[in-house]
Amino acid sequence: MSASSRSRSVIEGAIKDGELRVFIVAGEVSGDSIGSRLMSAMKKLAPLPVSFSGVGGSMMSEQGMKSLFPMEDIAVMGIWELLPHIYKFRVRLKETIEAALLFRPHAVVTVDSKGFSFRLLKQLRARYSHERLNGPAHFHYVAPSFWAWKGGEARLKNLAAFVDHILCILPNEEAICRLNGLAATFVGHPVVEDCLELNLVFQDQSPTELLNLIWEMFAHNNTYSHRAVRATVISLLPGSRLQEVARMLPIFAKTVEQLKDSFPELITVIHVAPNRHVENYITGLIQKWPVPSILVPGGSSNLKYDAFSASRVALCTSGTVAVELQLARLPCVVAYRAHFLTEWFIRYKAKIPYISLPNILLDSPIIPEALLQACTPDTLTHLLMELICDEGLQEQQIVAAKKVVRLLYPSERMIKNLEQQDIRWTFHGYSPSMIAAATVLGFVKP
Repeated sequence: MSASSRSRSVIEGAIKDGELRVFIVAGEVSGDSIGSRLMSAMKKLAPLPVSFSGVGGSMMSEQGMKSLFPMEDIAVMGIWELLPHIYKFRVRLKETIEAALLFRPHAVVTVDSKGFSFRLLKQLRARYSHERLNGPAHFHYVAPSFWAWKGGEARLKNLAAFVDHILCILPNEEAICRLNGLAATFVGHPVVEDCLELNLVFQDQSPTELLNLIWEMFAHNNTYSHRAVRATVISLLPGSRLQEVARMLPIFAKTVEQLKDSFPELITVIHVAPNRHVENYITGLIQKWPVPSILVPGGSSNLKYDAFSASRVALCTSGTVAVELQLARLPCVVAYRAHFLTEWFIRYKAKIPYISLPNILLDSPIIPEALLQACTPDTLTHLLMELICDEGLQEQQIVAAKKVVRLLYPSERMIKNLEQQDIRWTFHGYSPSMIAAATVLGFVKP
């Protein structure tokens, strides 16, 4: 069966069975957020009851899915970082495959975490093929960053054997996937979802008007908070996986130690990912923190953006958060370190000079980056001092941010496509999760 036939058969098979069964897997906090929003959208959009099974975190659990095992068991990033966990990884992979076969889904959706996701989809497709069954449609949400690596595009062709459709979150990815034989749809970046969730009062506005209103709101919040707070407040975002938090937060602590000499009233706001291992680690480390600090629990967009509004600048580990900080108009410095063998691999295979998405999209070093061996407390202290004291540098990031967020919004072509469909959208706006759900259900024309 072709990929397009499988996609069309999702809703047809569900109607025959009287329910839509979706097996969905996310392996990290950002994927849990994306997955939960997709689940919510599918429940609202599907013309019949939806049942979920798979792997996820607390947010997907709130949408009615009981995870097969703790999501943290597969939240491993990097090549050599995986080695100590390889046995557990293989055990969890086998458990997931067997659970998926038992569930008999109409669609399988994997969210990011390509190391686990692609092994799962490949082995599932092989099992169905061996038993001469058509099997469910396979969707992967968040395309692998093929554009960042030498030979990355060439490897896309191999995915077509077990991935039927890629749900892309960056504007350039859809066309390149299609050129390499992969069905793909640019649904918009998850940060756009934050725009919609935080501004439901503007639900009658067009997408362009909505973005302008959001921008004015954040500009007002930042101006107000900076006048109200005398202390220098810095948001720290060390990551969502235990490995990266354990590597980055001690570097951040030494950076803060150096900064407090220049800013006696320094306060840090530490954003804690909703990951029990991360929560325990940060709670222990904070006992010896060099300056007063506030812990902001993850999982709430309102809390997160309120903390951003109260901050003067941010220091973050590379990831989606760099785009969230742009949405909040909060100037930042991006940092990144990894296992020394992973860093060697990055130097050898990376084909772009930047790691933060805003810099990549604009092909310009708008956001200062301290990467690999250059990521030291001395370097970070220098970059943060420069950013705090230079309003011109802050303004450059704020101006660039508007361009970045507009690039990540769903295309006008996609919105017109949806408007032509005979569907009554039951929730606000053309959000990425709605477009992704419509694609999985086969409502979006290729």
